[in-house]
Amino acid sequence: MSDFTALSRSSFSPPDSNIGITGFIGSLPKDLDIEIVSEIEHCHNLWQELANAKTLFDTWEFRYAFYLGYHYRPYFILLKNQRENLALLPLWYDEDEKQYTWFGSDWQEEVRFFSKDPKYIPVLLSVAPFPLLLNAISPKSAFLLGKTVAFEPDAAKYVLQLEKFSNHEDYLATLKKNERHSMRKDRRRIERQAPEIIFDNFADFDSLVEISKKRITEKGRVPDWHDPRRIETFKQVINLGGRSYQNRIITVKINGKIAGVDLICLFGNTYFTVKCGYNVAEFPGIGNYFNLIEIDDAIKLGFKKIDFLQNNYTWKSRWFEAVPLFKYIKS
Repeated sequence: MSDFTALSRSSFSPPDSNIGITGFIGSLPKDLDIEIVSEIEHCHNLWQELANAKTLFDTWEFRYAFYLGYHYRPYFILLKNQRENLALLPLWYDEDEKQYTWFGSDWQEEVRFFSKDPKYIPVLLSVAPFPLLLNAISPKSAFLLGKTVAFEPDAAKYVLQLEKFSNHEDYLATLKKNERHSMRKDRRRIERQAPEIIFDNFADFDSLVEISKKRITEKGRVPDWHDPRRIETFKQVINLGGRSYQNRIITVKINGKIAGVDLICLFGNTYFTVKCGYNVAEFPGIGNYFNLIEIDDAIKLGFKKIDFLQNNYTWKSRWFEAVPLFKYIKS
């Protein structure tokens, strides 16, 4: 059953942290209505109508995988008039963090606002519930709104443009001498052990999880994989592949033992490195080796960019281009 709540124009109460929202609302037509939608099929239909996916994180299937893992209640804010739907802010309530965030969790990246006109976005933000965290907002969306919304810097994401490369050696030639030497040293270290590279054995996802859990624990952190909902989510990412995006998994074995596994998503012209598990303790250099074989794989498949996702983890900034992201907080 759908869950709708109507709000009148008089209900709009812009928070002080926003600049210029009052002016936006005053200039809007008087026939605007807001609805809150929580029934999942209705959410799906609205998404298909308004999202116009540009990246992996815009696709319904990728977000829906998180819904199937966590089952948090959707809270889609729809702005419409009597003739058409105008804009959509797709949220859910994170029961662990006790806050609203993107539908699909704060794991999403380079997130865009779904609106037929940028002027509607401040309206959606003004009526959004709180506490609210909208993280990893795309720079284009943030810049499009200029100073009308008070965005804050978020952690950057990291990408590699591939259009000028024919293989990973072309990429290595762009690095500083010491960095190039370090990459080649790790590659040779792994190649001396006669690695076996296996593509698309999705049964190796379980090994990815276990290797990653062990590696993160060794670093003194709590792995997200301890939560069975996270494991179920990425199983669903795999299950839902083949619709809006494709999946790929790469396994490297050395002497019959799995040294590392990477889960990849393919969308548009971008190769997304989504999740990984590397046995660095037994196979030093395996992480850099994966970077190089993935550069070659992405080029061979015709992709123009590799997206290594958000957060530096102390190493990404050494090798790849940083892309700024932004966040919006309402408390």
